[in-house]
Amino acid sequence: MSDTVGQVGQISVYPVKSLAGRVVPAAEVSDAGLRGDRAWSVVEAGSGERVTVKITPRMREVVPTGDTEADTITLTEVLGRPVRLIASSGGPQVDAAAVHLVSRTAIDRAAAGDVPEGCSADDPRANLLLHLSGGQDERSWVGRRVRIGTAELDVVRTPKHCLGVYAEVRTPGLVAEGDPVLLLD
Repeated sequence: MSDTVGQVGQISVYPVKSLAGRVVPAAEVSDAGLRGDRAWSVVEAGSGERVTVKITPRMREVVPTGDTEADTITLTEVLGRPVRLIASSGGPQVDAAAVHLVSRTAIDRAAAGDVPEGCSADDPRANLLLHLSGGQDERSWVGRRVRIGTAELDVVRTPKHCLGVYAEVRTPGLVAEGDPVLLLD
């Protein structure tokens, strides 16, 4: 049994961890998450130590172009120190789970002041922005499964410092803007 609880409003992929994302009309979802998501990391040019948005907030202003050389030059200029991009060898560089889901309702709640400490309501860094119906709250989905497009996701937990929920991929598939979101039993 399943209930349609909303639809996909926007899909975002973050090709370089900690940088801004790109909105795409559709995305392939593999076991590791959305294809191309967090496939690269920024490291110090000399030491190879990872540079993150937590330490260097200006990183989230940089929108990657997909041209590694151009992105490296832009990052070096923005950050004021030499950095380089490295490809992720073991799949996407995710901190918590393969897919991050956030509802428009959660963003509205955050704008009204209901936002976890350390979270940005302006940029929740969600892979899937959902438009939910009927008073749905994605936080109540923890421990449940959702089908979005042809992908099935197990909702595993709420983030500590962000909006929405995290999910692992049960069945890979394709998601597209406008796809229905079905809450499964």
